[in-house]
Amino acid sequence: MAAPQDDMFSLCVDPGKVSSCVEVRFIDKTKGKGLFARRSIKKGDTIFVERPVVSSQFLWNALYKYRACEYCMRALEGAEENARRLSGKPGLSLPYPELCRVQSDRQQACPHCQVMYCSSECRQAAADQYHRALCLGPSHEDPDHPLNKLKDAWRSMHYPPESSSITLMARMVAVVKQANDKGRWQKLFSQFCSRTANEEEEIAHKLLGEKFKGQLALLQGFFSAALYEDHLSQWFTPGGFRSLFSLVGTNGQGIGTSSLSQWVHACDALQLPAQQREQLDSFIDQLYKDIEKETGDFLNCEGSGLFLLQSSCNHSCIPNAEAAFPDNNFLLHLSALSDVQPGEEICISYLDCCQRDRSRHSRHKTLRENYLFVCSCARCTSQADEADVTSEEEEEDEAEGEAEGDEMEDEMTDV
Repeated sequence: MAAPQDDMFSLCVDPGKVSSCVEVRFIDKTKGKGLFARRSIKKGDTIFVERPVVSSQFLWNALYKYRACEYCMRALEGAEENARRLSGKPGLSLPYPELCRVQSDRQQACPHCQVMYCSSECRQAAADQYHRALCLGPSHEDPDHPLNKLKDAWRSMHYPPESSSITLMARMVAVVKQANDKGRWQKLFSQFCSRTANEEEEIAHKLLGEKFKGQLALLQGFFSAALYEDHLSQWFTPGGFRSLFSLVGTNGQGIGTSSLSQWVHACDALQLPAQQREQLDSFIDQLYKDIEKETGDFLNCEGSGLFLLQSSCNHSCIPNAEAAFPDNNFLLHLSALSDVQPGEEICISYLDCCQRDRSRHSRHKTLRENYLFVCSCARCTSQADEADVTSEEEEEDEAEGEAEGDEMEDEMTDV
């Protein structure tokens, strides 16, 4: 059964596990808060499992038929259906189809607006938490509905690869609208990292890009027309909207789910004779080559969420923990990459593996541009005497990114 809406606070994490394992501490004015171990944690241990306060699929991702549960973001396509669409091969058959965990018979639609859920439990949880305030009913395809105009405005300003979504902000408003204790939820959202006015402006410009950075006021107008709430009047002022925009941009954690990925992991775990293992691995390798050729890097249902504990984790270029979504839904598992001692800070990396392998100068450049801080982790400190040289890989990626961005923008106008 879905929990009552105001019990979401206690359900974000396992309270018993968290209280015995980690604690949030204030560090200083520069770093703010951090997450620290209260006891020894072994490499490979799950430190905690956390559900987001709110989450949402990216709008372009949904438009391009990456079907996910509107509440928990569980992939709704079966592994074979997913592989056929991504590879462009409608007749493709996957071996070991019984390893696909998608339960199509449990999926349900909202009876009013037809958005899909993976189960009746998720449909009820969404209705209890936020969906009643956002349900478009028979107007779900009306381009003139204020919510649809807001989504269209966002899509026109924020192209893939997506890093945030206006719908995450919409759900924050909807949660407060539906809550019995509105002040309690506002207090919860206020616990996420905040920024100075100048930093908020920089983050807003980064999310919208150089071309659209001057259109934040236009987006605020659509947001107010669609969602205005008296209890949250400060969120609808120019400064308040910019702060909300910055909060999502600073604290949003990417979420990725995939039924195909789950099937591949299940295949990896099979105990097979050597010849069958070789055949299966060869089939999977070729499948990914076909997908890369047809679809590129966009493999998953993608979105973002606000996770209270995870957002307390600071960055390190040599992280001792990492976040993953092994359940094919929005549940975040934070796992230890190395042994962690009592009192040691638990850090994740805001950079991907390729970015972490680059020079100190390149890492600092990426972190300054995207997160507005200079890293002083042990690795960066030890490399302080290195020359400020940009990695060759970064220069190549920037050139490729600019070309791909132009191509992507052209494609979006044809959707």
